[in-house]
Amino acid sequence: MREVLTSELVPGMVLADDILNFTGQLVFSKDFVLTDKAITRLAYYSIPSVVIQDDNAEIKYEEIKPIEIAPPPVFEESVHSQMVKASPNFQKFKKEFEENLESFKGSINDIVTLNKPIDPDALFAQTVNMTTFSDSSISTMDMIQNMREYDDLTFAHSMNVALICNVFAGWLHWDAEETKLVTLCGLLHDIGKLKIPDSIIKSPNKLTDTQYKIVKTHTVKGYEILKEHTYLDPHIAYSALMHHERYDGTGYPLGIAGEKIDKYARAVGIADVYDAMTSARVYRGPWCPYRVVELYENEGFQKYDPEFIITFLENVVNTYLHNDVLLSNGEKGNIVFNNKHHLSKPIVQTDFKVYDLSQENGLYIEKIL
Repeated sequence: MREVLTSELVPGMVLADDILNFTGQLVFSKDFVLTDKAITRLAYYSIPSVVIQDDNAEIKYEEIKPIEIAPPPVFEESVHSQMVKASPNFQKFKKEFEENLESFKGSINDIVTLNKPIDPDALFAQTVNMTTFSDSSISTMDMIQNMREYDDLTFAHSMNVALICNVFAGWLHWDAEETKLVTLCGLLHDIGKLKIPDSIIKSPNKLTDTQYKIVKTHTVKGYEILKEHTYLDPHIAYSALMHHERYDGTGYPLGIAGEKIDKYARAVGIADVYDAMTSARVYRGPWCPYRVVELYENEGFQKYDPEFIITFLENVVNTYLHNDVLLSNGEKGNIVFNNKHHLSKPIVQTDFKVYDLSQENGLYIEKIL
């Protein structure tokens, strides 16, 4: 047996132990053969690592029966992604992102290690300036989706979450002050991770129960850092504390439910998980947004504020209405209508027929073209 970080798992590995979530509920049983979807589910439950069987080398990936959603066999950029990356606005966005990332790293390290003051206006201005590069054809969400080479556990992830929160606030019709506040909440939500030793955060070995508990304290540590800056809006500290809480009470560190969870933390929690699920892995490119939406539909509705999660998912899929797509049967088509009752299964028109994917068992959108 050996310990493998969730971020380094690949389909075909076999679990050596039962996997439980924070509340002790079984997620996967021992001897379960991991699939792409299962690995993302582990990340969804914030499970940092698992023990796998050493003899799994005998299991060939092609012998594993495909599940409802299977990864494409060749991980190449879609035409849509190539179009986004070739656009002048994306090049400007990328340059601004890189510059802001370095500045953000320095600022956050100074806040944590030297107890320097936080300038919320400067942090917000840097972040929101990146949203000015989106236009009617390329959204901020598209740009974030194509910046995955900068994915990391803290800094780039926090900037992504801040940008997603900024867009999300617009979808919720929040006013300017609420939008600024939730953007800052997203930017600083993981600041507590800098108080977790690198030997634990980056450990390639199995985390002990004690180490896992330490990882989960990043929420409390972040709250403790931010509450000392008494001039900050208290929602920023509450978001650091509560962004892993879940609407059904299955989150941490407090195990609270419903509207007891801070309003801004409820929004940050959705953006945080979405960014994690759409990040690339060693064995696949970033997930197609419709696959991410399906995971939320299958497991997320009870875990998030109903108004927030429905608004978020409806707007994510609306971003791709009228886009060309590749279906899992190899046909190319165009998304002509979104299914309000099954957002991951829109109506797609191909050269041969019109598919209502909610009525087509096993047929799904493999990628945006």
